[in-house]
Amino acid sequence: MLRPRHAFPMLALIATLAASPAMAAVDTAAVVNNYADIVHANYEDALIKAKALQTAVEGLIAQPSKESLEVARQAWLAAREPYGQTEAFRFYGGPIDDAKDVEGRLNSWPLDEAYIDAVKGKPNSGLINNAKAPLNIERLIKLNAKGGEANVSTGYHAIEFLLWGQDFNPKGAGDRSYTDFVDGQGKNADRRRQYLKLVTDQVVADLDYLAGQWKADADNYRSAFLKDKPEANLRKMLTGMAILSSAELAGERMQVALDNQDQEDEHSCFSDNTHRDIVNNALGIRNVLMGEYKRVDGSVVKGPSIKDLVAEKNNALADKLALDFNASVQAAESIQAPFDQEIIGKKDAPGRKRVSATIGALKKQTQTLVEAARALGIKKLSVDLPK
Repeated sequence: MLRPRHAFPMLALIATLAASPAMAAVDTAAVVNNYADIVHANYEDALIKAKALQTAVEGLIAQPSKESLEVARQAWLAAREPYGQTEAFRFYGGPIDDAKDVEGRLNSWPLDEAYIDAVKGKPNSGLINNAKAPLNIERLIKLNAKGGEANVSTGYHAIEFLLWGQDFNPKGAGDRSYTDFVDGQGKNADRRRQYLKLVTDQVVADLDYLAGQWKADADNYRSAFLKDKPEANLRKMLTGMAILSSAELAGERMQVALDNQDQEDEHSCFSDNTHRDIVNNALGIRNVLMGEYKRVDGSVVKGPSIKDLVAEKNNALADKLALDFNASVQAAESIQAPFDQEIIGKKDAPGRKRVSATIGALKKQTQTLVEAARALGIKKLSVDLPK
């Protein structure tokens, strides 16, 4: 009698499978809860880095020097890393986009430099050089975007302009002198120092508000958010990802600059940090998909994800999502600084090809995301900016 050669291994496999726990279904509520944890951790990191910027700015104000100005610049660059990733939490009426207009105060751009300070050919321009006008944060908030979108008076990019100044260097960033903050050397140096402190303190205050609204076990936006139907929150999460990926990042922040070949259309034009803005936006979108965020201290917040939900419906589609989102991050990381030089030249210029490839990758991932949303029961996912 012939003995089946694979009888024992097959029996062992059956026994192993029988002993394994059944693969649990992914719970949409758990995905939403993990998202709330990630949002809070990301805003908390942005706040931590903003406070470090605040300390550096206070050092510059107390003792202006080439060294203290450079410390403040590096702190600003570090502060942009976590904040850029939070932008995937926009576009659905959350705290960043509520009636307080926190986003408008924090991150408005492009910025008309002459609205704030002296510029080339206009030595007396700006709120800083209008000595009769009082400087206080309430007034600067009221003046933000008053009379035109470019009339930006607060936020990261107001600080950026004060730290770097206008950028006339094709190979690098702006090069404002620290003497602009020294009495007797920079015109209205005292008002420039005061302005810088006011807008930096407001960035910290706004991020403190956002982190507080997403803090667990508190009477805040998060508590109301989690009481809503998980499916409704899933739509919000996907909407934030889709609009940032398509209309905002691929469109307003990249395609417009590529078409116009104009430095004024790049996001962080004074510091030449636009390439990092793009990478961090792409990372933020991927964080939401994967349900995973690496904090500034190196720890990781991780849990059930949108990708897991999609995999239950269509495993191949979930894999395609991951591939497309990774491709976007990789394409963004290939863009070189300064961005204002990447966008100029003929169609086949290497920099323009890198920017175009990233735009194409972002549009492709958006299409896949819309397909995934449909698989999750969301028939129409908005990819356009709210009106």
